[in-house]
Amino acid sequence: MKKINYSILALLGLVMVFTSCNDSGKKSSNGALASNNAEKVYVAPGEQDEFYAFMSGGYSGNLTVYGLPSGRMFKEIPVFSQFPTSGYGYSEETKPMLNTSFGFVPWDDSHHPDISQTNGELDGRWIFINGNNTPRIARISLSTFETEEIIELPNSAGNHSSSFITENTEYVVAGTRFSVPVPQRDMPINEYKGNFKGALSFVSVDPEDGRLDLKFQIMMPGFNYDLSHPGRGKSHGWFFFTTYNTEEANSLLEVNASQNDKDFIAAINWKKIEEYVNNGGGTKMPANYAHNVYSDETHTATSTMEKEVLTVDPTKVPGAVYFLPTPKSPHGCDVDPTGNYIIGNGKLSADLTVHSFDKMLAAIDGKKFDGEAYGIPILKFDDVLAGTVKSGGLGPLHTEFDGKGNAYTTFFISSEVVKWKLGTWEVIDRKPTYYSVGHLMIPGGNSAKPFGKYVVAMNKITKDRYLPTGPELEHSAQLYDITGDKMELIYDFPTHGEPHYAAGIPAEILAPKSQKIYKLAENKHPMATLGVNDARVERKGNEVHVYMAMIRSHFTPDNIEGIKVGDKVYFHITNHEQDFDVPHGFAMIGANNSELLIMPGQTKSLVWEPKEVGVWPFYCTDFCSALHQEMQGYVRVSPANSNIDLSWSLGE
Repeated sequence: MKKINYSILALLGLVMVFTSCNDSGKKSSNGALASNNAEKVYVAPGEQDEFYAFMSGGYSGNLTVYGLPSGRMFKEIPVFSQFPTSGYGYSEETKPMLNTSFGFVPWDDSHHPDISQTNGELDGRWIFINGNNTPRIARISLSTFETEEIIELPNSAGNHSSSFITENTEYVVAGTRFSVPVPQRDMPINEYKGNFKGALSFVSVDPEDGRLDLKFQIMMPGFNYDLSHPGRGKSHGWFFFTTYNTEEANSLLEVNASQNDKDFIAAINWKKIEEYVNNGGGTKMPANYAHNVYSDETHTATSTMEKEVLTVDPTKVPGAVYFLPTPKSPHGCDVDPTGNYIIGNGKLSADLTVHSFDKMLAAIDGKKFDGEAYGIPILKFDDVLAGTVKSGGLGPLHTEFDGKGNAYTTFFISSEVVKWKLGTWEVIDRKPTYYSVGHLMIPGGNSAKPFGKYVVAMNKITKDRYLPTGPELEHSAQLYDITGDKMELIYDFPTHGEPHYAAGIPAEILAPKSQKIYKLAENKHPMATLGVNDARVERKGNEVHVYMAMIRSHFTPDNIEGIKVGDKVYFHITNHEQDFDVPHGFAMIGANNSELLIMPGQTKSLVWEPKEVGVWPFYCTDFCSALHQEMQGYVRVSPANSNIDLSWSLGE
């Protein structure tokens, strides 16, 4: 019998996957077989990916974790949405995470993740992401991969130009897409011009525990603030925001907000404003916004309603804010690793506008102004222009950098990624995407030290890339090898939700920090059952509290009697496992929230309100051992007027 080479078979299988995307069914000279692309993305059994890629979930409200180059999805992290897979937003401990000034809001539109940095380099402590619809910023631990904090942003609407961080994670910054009346009030919409404001929020980050605090908001003119990025290196201390609708139109914006030949990039000297605020500047105004924090010690979130915010009028801080004219309806706003070049991608311009930070400072010193807007100086276009990338394509959106002097820009209308040279503005290469690409991501591309091996393009339309699954398809991400002079498309894979932006980091930075378990001895949850002998059931009026322990393959208690119709039963369940990757689940028949997935050493609580007399089972939802099916129990529910005493079995 001939010896079978299984690695060759696996490789051929991947080749078939790649070539099947060709509509004609014919082999392409640019396909995997010709270029050995399958080898470049193949991660053999037992091996691990080189990079983590964190992709925003768009309208899912979540964050998804993929491996690169394999394109395998490892995890979906719930952030702004209820998530029945784990019980996030359903358990009593995590419900407070979704509190807002509008009430309980279990959904959002997440767009732009950004990883914490030290000295401009990724440090792998936290990742931040924005809620676009109900303006919020979330902080996710990159040790536990769980959402630890969410802060709401008052005076903001359409929290789009966020969440982007300064190079030492001093601030996570957010700009409002929709300007609104500040404070909110009843007023005619057609009085928008001159009366609405655009709030730029600077949220400080505690360097030790990451705790967020809304330090100040800059009350800008009523434009639309689209995207932003921080300065770095020589431009550290500045932040840059694209604007559109400088016309301040309030209807038919596709026409009325596209009249001006140039809109602006707003350059904010946040160091100067920080100094102004620290010296007592600014005005405190009433506000109402939620600040939700999850504790790893108590395994419980708390929600606090804050009542005021410090606002800053930029005209009262001379030298703090300037406008850089930028054609035309700019969307993306990106800063290269040196901090000298600020790229504005005009959606309605075929060219890319590159501003120079050095020239900007010289223009400020020389007072080379071209008028003002609401008291904010407008710098002369030619005096801040570093160069123009000509014939880039149609519909430029976003730019990332490889750390080798090259930039990569997506073009939505012409569906391509274009590579060009910083300093010479020469187009070096262009490759098609499939189709209508939005953001792109190079691991570390939004830092002073990019890891320029891959670029991931996140496309808005999939069409014929995958098997049809009805009128909706998952979006397409495409992986390009950028180690050579020319880009090479080597893989595409579906992504969950509608990823807008992504953040990537080498696995060697993150993997060693990953927390494997919660130590049971450090569990400070007030309802934790730390020993089997502590398991019990207690009644407080019509509330019944079940203090339960779980371990392979048993619940303690496993049989409970004396529950009545109309009771509200709280199951407080502690997972006693101390072995990595052994969660247990808990599901109660008739529960109208969700199941729970409880990590080793963790405590979670579920509420169940029995409506019918009977004997009702509960069980473990996560396959944990050979006797997983035996991990179950019963609750006896008696009539509301019964006098049956509480009793429970400890399985002895």
